[in-house]
Amino acid sequence: MSRADDLQNLKTPDLPDPCLIRSERECDFAAIGDVITRAFAVAEHASGTEAAIVERLRQNGKLAVSLVAEIEGRIVGHAAASPVTISDGALGWFGIGPVAVDPALQRRGIGGRLVREILANLVALEASGCVVLGEPAFYGRFGFRASGQLIYPGMPGEYFQEIAWKTPIPSGIVGYDVAFE
Repeated sequence: MSRADDLQNLKTPDLPDPCLIRSERECDFAAIGDVITRAFAVAEHASGTEAAIVERLRQNGKLAVSLVAEIEGRIVGHAAASPVTISDGALGWFGIGPVAVDPALQRRGIGGRLVREILANLVALEASGCVVLGEPAFYGRFGFRASGQLIYPGMPGEYFQEIAWKTPIPSGIVGYDVAFE
């Protein structure tokens, strides 16, 4: 499959809502932190540090892609992607996360739109691939799968998934930026 096919497959479907997906702006930072905090306050597997992780990634210049979902001028969602390392030395890999949507607006397709746009941005950046730690049923819809070739220590294998745009898929331990510590 060509890069053009990859981009076509990742296009966000037209939804009947007024939700705009766009790159973050400096004036969005406080609202982004707020929506992340509220989204993860109701999440089953949350550390409570997700908003701080995004802020540290931003401060360290490690946000490769940072998108917001906006409805009528209000930030209602956010998704980020940052570079990861792989112990076999593979380059060009990124990790998605956190992905957050206002709890009052979850399960309406906003998170899916954010993920599709993050992936489209990574394809446009000519990324080799992307990893995510998350629900297989949700991320599987976007082409993620748990192959067992990439490992994130301490996490169940089925929840650590990848999508590759360049082959071969590397094998090894994945490391996230220090902002995640």
